[in-house]
Amino acid sequence: MAAVGLDHVQLAMPIGAEGQARGFYVGLLGLVERPKPAVLAARGGCWFALPGSPSEIGEVHVGVEDPFVPARKAHPGLLVDDLAGLVETLMQQGFPYTPDDNIPGLLRGHTADPFGNRIELIQQT
Repeated sequence: MAAVGLDHVQLAMPIGAEGQARGFYVGLLGLVERPKPAVLAARGGCWFALPGSPSEIGEVHVGVEDPFVPARKAHPGLLVDDLAGLVETLMQQGFPYTPDDNIPGLLRGHTADPFGNRIELIQQT
């Protein structure tokens, strides 16, 4: 027996910050929001996925945590098609970006969502 796929990665956010999560994950990163089951929606938070992707590819779930503590080391790594353009947009909106050239053949670096969670952005060359 073995794992056969990645269903989701869970990040945390403060209570009532769904609008900020949507602005970042949908508005800036271009993910789409997936509906949560009613029993889970009552807890707050949001689920996001790549546009047009089946759920087998994996999702980013941003759930409410109280007290809230951002993930500063653990992180999702998102593949992007125009890293330079995305970085420019993120920085114009006040989000940090730290390039990382430690893996040959990849353009990559890290930003943070509105809550301080680390997000890796990767463009294959």
